[in-house]
Amino acid sequence: MSFNLDALLSHMKKTQEPLEEATMKKLCRYVRDILIEESNVPNISAPVNVCGDIHGQFHDLLSLFEEGGEIPDASYVFLGDYVDRGYFSVETLTYLLLLKARYPSHITLIRGNHETRQITSMYGFYEECDEKYGNPSVYTACCEVFDCFNVAAVIENKFFCVHGGLSPKIKTIEQIRAIYRQEEIPMEGPFCDLVWSDPEEITNWAASGRGAGYLFGSNVTKAFNQLNGISMICRAHQLVMEGYQKHFPEESCVTVWSAPNYCYRCGNQASIMLIDRDLNYDFKLFREKPLPESVARKVARNSYFT
Repeated sequence: MSFNLDALLSHMKKTQEPLEEATMKKLCRYVRDILIEESNVPNISAPVNVCGDIHGQFHDLLSLFEEGGEIPDASYVFLGDYVDRGYFSVETLTYLLLLKARYPSHITLIRGNHETRQITSMYGFYEECDEKYGNPSVYTACCEVFDCFNVAAVIENKFFCVHGGLSPKIKTIEQIRAIYRQEEIPMEGPFCDLVWSDPEEITNWAASGRGAGYLFGSNVTKAFNQLNGISMICRAHQLVMEGYQKHFPEESCVTVWSAPNYCYRCGNQASIMLIDRDLNYDFKLFREKPLPESVARKVARNSYFT
């Protein structure tokens, strides 16, 4: 490495500003090379913290680490959706990539449905990169990193971590390990389902109103967990006002949401799922950090969903 990762991490926390273009592109290449060597579904040791969507809320990401512990004192699995919606997607992604570069065994970055060219071109990340760098080259480099993020993760053979949920075409975790991931996520098929599907209070499968993925119920969740020897599916993908939500009578699936006051207006709590050495788990709740005055004015002027 021709740059100092500790210095860059310190710079990000102190200035809360993006890296220079050449440094950012170099960082993307470096992290991409790390990720390529990792499995689609890495095995993760406990204790570990599991976090849901961040969506460009960089100041709240820093708060998350204050609540859950700084890396490398703590280890993390992030469930995807690092960018879009919030005004600091560049800073959010940069900070997570710096942590991956500096402490690769302490942070796992799972791909979400927003880590795609199609979605980021519509929901803010492309425009943010262009505004902050003046050209799309950093955006292109980031998308190449997205293509290498893990598809899922397994913690101590007990917790299956994925962004969205299950697929009717996937019965075993070994099938997920066989997916070719270094590409844009298709809009149908098993890879698509894993980042788009949602749990629902049904027994089997149903069509999803999202137009991608499926709704999956208690029976298919129980069957997947039993066949693969796991106790719980940990996923994100859906706003939960309380910060987390357990699903089904067996509590065989949980949604973790880690973007407080989502879109700077939803008023929700955020959570971190804490899994200890004995595989007991709990949830730490936290609220949003105050925005810098200049950003608060920008939020007040703009309707977020237009």
